[in-house]
Amino acid sequence: MTENYRKLSAGEIAQLQAQGCTAQNWDTIHVAEAFSADYVRNVEFYGTVQLGSNREEIEVTHDFRKHCGIRNAVLKDVCIGDNCLIENVRNYINNYQIGERCHISNVCAIETTPGASYGEGTIISVLNEVGEGNVMIFDGLNSQLAALMVKYQQDEAFTEAIRRIVRQDIEIKRQHTTRGTIGDNVRIINTGTVVNCHISRDCHILGASRMHECTLRSIPSANVTIGTGVILENSVIYDGSVISNNAKLENCFVGEACKITDGFTAENSLFFANCYMSNGEACAAFCGPFSASHHKSSLLIGGMYSFYNAGSGTNFSNHAYKMGPMHWGVLERGTKTASGAYILMPARIGTFSVCFGKLLHHPDTRKLPFSYLIAYGDDMYLIPGRNLTTVGLYRDIRKWPSRDKRPYGGKNSIVNFDWLSPFSVGGIMVAKRTLESLREVSGDVATYNFHDYVIKNSSLKKGIKYYDIALRIYMGAVMKRHRLEHPRSQVGTGKWSDLSGLLIPLSEEERIVKAISEGLLDNVRDIRAEFVRAQQNYAEYRWAWSYRLIREYYNIEGDITPSDADRIQQDYITARRTWIAEIRKDAEKEYELGDITPEVLQEFLERLDNEVQFETLKYDM
Repeated sequence: MTENYRKLSAGEIAQLQAQGCTAQNWDTIHVAEAFSADYVRNVEFYGTVQLGSNREEIEVTHDFRKHCGIRNAVLKDVCIGDNCLIENVRNYINNYQIGERCHISNVCAIETTPGASYGEGTIISVLNEVGEGNVMIFDGLNSQLAALMVKYQQDEAFTEAIRRIVRQDIEIKRQHTTRGTIGDNVRIINTGTVVNCHISRDCHILGASRMHECTLRSIPSANVTIGTGVILENSVIYDGSVISNNAKLENCFVGEACKITDGFTAENSLFFANCYMSNGEACAAFCGPFSASHHKSSLLIGGMYSFYNAGSGTNFSNHAYKMGPMHWGVLERGTKTASGAYILMPARIGTFSVCFGKLLHHPDTRKLPFSYLIAYGDDMYLIPGRNLTTVGLYRDIRKWPSRDKRPYGGKNSIVNFDWLSPFSVGGIMVAKRTLESLREVSGDVATYNFHDYVIKNSSLKKGIKYYDIALRIYMGAVMKRHRLEHPRSQVGTGKWSDLSGLLIPLSEEERIVKAISEGLLDNVRDIRAEFVRAQQNYAEYRWAWSYRLIREYYNIEGDITPSDADRIQQDYITARRTWIAEIRKDAEKEYELGDITPEVLQEFLERLDNEVQFETLKYDM
């Protein structure tokens, strides 16, 4: 941005007037030294206006350049940087700081009004649609902080402290400007109204219908794009995200590299890290990393999701009885809902489970992760551990890391991709004990009852087998990832949490919450640093937890010895080969349905054959 401005000369004023320009007061118009009046036509100036250099050309589309300048516009209290092209503003641009090399063309109005929030500071009600509100939207929110706001919303000291910290963060930013901002290299083309918005550099707004009280936070390597027909109200959009094709968002936060498109509508919802939403609807939804919904008839309401995939026609009911839409549920990491699935809230679905049919009776399957939940009319069946050996799981755990579109400098939310972790394996341990206890109490019967679900005898036996395979794979893989030594710390030996992508010992999560409540963590930067530190220490925390698990599983009295490690390694190889063989059978079963070509099957089986290469690698999972 040019720093030195001068008043217009008498000759420049005369030229501008001859070119159809008018000014409320020519003395309040200041220009850069390299300003040329040749490229300013049919412009009305009001208030204080600063104009930068305009001697260069700007690319308006591929292989088409136009000279910078201002044509057919009304400007009031604006500062325009060097080499911008502004043309055909049907109403006005009012109270904005505009950066360099911007292209603004064919827009209705761009303005900032008193009391603008820019989409920050609103408290929305996530999960409980009619709740008092639990998440404060602002530029700086990530999935971990939002998860804490939801999880500990009943902790008054924490809630009061975190809201004070966020308000302080917002206030610091507002002290620097009373104007809306448009950063360098921004394009706003064929757009309706833009009111009270902060638009950072490199954003593209192409055909949006309306943007009101919004912050678009973009970086050069991952620009935000707002497309045709989009309506944004009171929302914050982050690096690399695309909102397009008539999507409508109100009171939403959209994190890095998300895509929301094709008429998708959302209100009071959060979307983090690589979410993909199209056609459907979200309300009071917490969509953690890699949540996806592709279909017109799918409704995500009153739920917390992570690494989630919604089948067509998926629906959740948050009206359990007659008290209103106040009920909610959690689908833990990796859950899927099949086409036509329905879940009656409140509900809790264990990690990496798959839901089929109309699931009533408020299912809670956290004790049996990786399961199939199937409804046949009024009958509810559960197949424990079934998803551990499916092609779908195998593809999912390998596709997510490769589909992370966030650049290195644009990873606000922390995402740990370990599918077998102290969090999920802790659930597997509980599941194995749960099934063994069912068998011990009921004996060898045809079916077992788990809450309102029926587990067949054969499913129970296979479930125990599959859970044991997963345990052995996990223990062997961890042994390969860490040198054989006694754990240096006891942190991590207790329960674990999946904090919307961050795998963290529950003790560390609670320590962070306590530090916020007591004022020991009093700014957003330091809170985020705690999340980063937990991620950096993940391997050591995981080793402390796994060391205890291995000793318990193998009945090792003292420290784990090299000979113990050898036995664990052999069990790992055997379990892993069994796991791959089961996935092979699942792939061949799908091939028998008749709609998969032999080439596709062969390519997949060859990939499975190459899995043996991982058995001797030092790092694997």
